[in-house]
Amino acid sequence: MKLDNKHIDIRPADRLSQVSEYYFSRKLKEVAELNRQGFDIISLAIGSPDMPPSPQTIHRLCEVAQQPGAHGYQPTMGTPELREAMAYFYKRWYDVSLDPKTEILPLIGSKEGILHVTLAFANPGDKVLVPNPGYPTYTSLSKLLGTQVVNYDLREDDGWQPDFEQLESMDLLGVKLMWTNYPNMPTGGAARRETYERLVRFAKEHSIVVVNDNPYSFILNEQPLSLLQVDGAKDCCIEFNSMSKSHNMPGWRVGLCATNSTFISWILKVKSNIDSGTFRGIQLAAAEAYHNDDEWHRMANVDTYRRRRALAEQIMTTLGCSFDPAQVGMFLWGRIPDRYANAEELTERVLHEARVFITPGFIFGSRGERYIRISLCAKDEKIAEAKERIMNVEF
Repeated sequence: MKLDNKHIDIRPADRLSQVSEYYFSRKLKEVAELNRQGFDIISLAIGSPDMPPSPQTIHRLCEVAQQPGAHGYQPTMGTPELREAMAYFYKRWYDVSLDPKTEILPLIGSKEGILHVTLAFANPGDKVLVPNPGYPTYTSLSKLLGTQVVNYDLREDDGWQPDFEQLESMDLLGVKLMWTNYPNMPTGGAARRETYERLVRFAKEHSIVVVNDNPYSFILNEQPLSLLQVDGAKDCCIEFNSMSKSHNMPGWRVGLCATNSTFISWILKVKSNIDSGTFRGIQLAAAEAYHNDDEWHRMANVDTYRRRRALAEQIMTTLGCSFDPAQVGMFLWGRIPDRYANAEELTERVLHEARVFITPGFIFGSRGERYIRISLCAKDEKIAEAKERIMNVEF
């Protein structure tokens, strides 16, 4: 590094060599430049809900923001109102009982939870099981924190469930954590009771903490499941949930961690040294949102995404991709035709010839290299326009 013609020997930490800039961070800059040049790119790449939260949620935020005493620091553990609402939410939708005082920890989104849980349970050099394909942050944060990433495969022929035969054949010495994510992102594989039961047995037999990331259980899915429904799961498992997808609140950064009181105390020890509680208005408005009625969830999370999913399926068919119609969640995952060398070859053509940004599956791991992902987080008319653009290009 040079400053005023003088050489200064300042270098980044070695850990930065273990990761690269997040794909979407890099690619969105390219898309922004194309838009600046007038190309009008339609993005069907990122899972950021484009619809607002419920009206009562917004009203509560504004109401609390008007209160003079609402703007101070908040407890890292979250307000009692928020924790109680989170416990209510789990009982109402999953029939899981949680003590709001000791078994729930609000998070500033699930991504923050990945950091805190890894710091709480894994030392540098310990192993962490990460699904392939899977959410890239499981891998990148593990690398930044000095743990060893050990990939385990998801079985396409079994609805993208874990390959338990492969897991049992692995050298599991030194494995501290196992990341799971059902309903699955990016594949849309549905949560299954039998998978959850096997995960709990696996955790107990090998003294591994299984962490299930569960933000998609209400999107195109009318039977929400939780890992914590399994007897004994709370003893060895952790579950994250998030309001980003289920309540149209991605920018609010409200999530939760649910598990036994001992695990919560360990995670809180980390979290309390890194951040503070979010704004009181956000916490109390989130508590209000957890009481949205069934009709709001049906309209926001099922009806809207069902219409958009039908359009996305037409796009997949136009591109010659195959897909499992039983998948759930706010994305559509499809296998590319054999004529393409890899997924990025197809997504780059779609971007530059049809002016539509979709996601190549390689960013989710080696088992995603021949897949693409279409997000349903765009207005119906935008997805329809993207379909027309793609139909006007010969793929």
